[in-house]
Amino acid sequence: MSHTESTRQKKVARLVQKELAIYFQRESQMHFGSAMITVTIVRVSPDLSHARVYLSLFKAKKPDELLDTIRFMKSEIRKKLGELVRNQLRIVPDLDFFIDDSLDYFENIDRLLQS
Repeated sequence: MSHTESTRQKKVARLVQKELAIYFQRESQMHFGSAMITVTIVRVSPDLSHARVYLSLFKAKKPDELLDTIRFMKSEIRKKLGELVRNQLRIVPDLDFFIDDSLDYFENIDRLLQS
């Protein structure tokens, strides 16, 4: 199969992104302090069993520690996601969380261009 994502993968990725965004919005205060967590990209494997979730962490004092906390809570987050998407998905993909540093990258490029 080619490297392009199937329509089904894209649909599942959009759904997962939307529902996780709602989850992080709702649970942020309770679990993640004052940090604002945004789901920037979700990539779903061809068999729909895995999702790579890229997050932007705003106002996080220690982003790496926050990411560790999110990874530690992975099964709880996946369970909540399962409740949210149970009518749309047969299997809830296993979640892997990463920090999306593309914003840092673009800000860096911007800084370099201005200097």
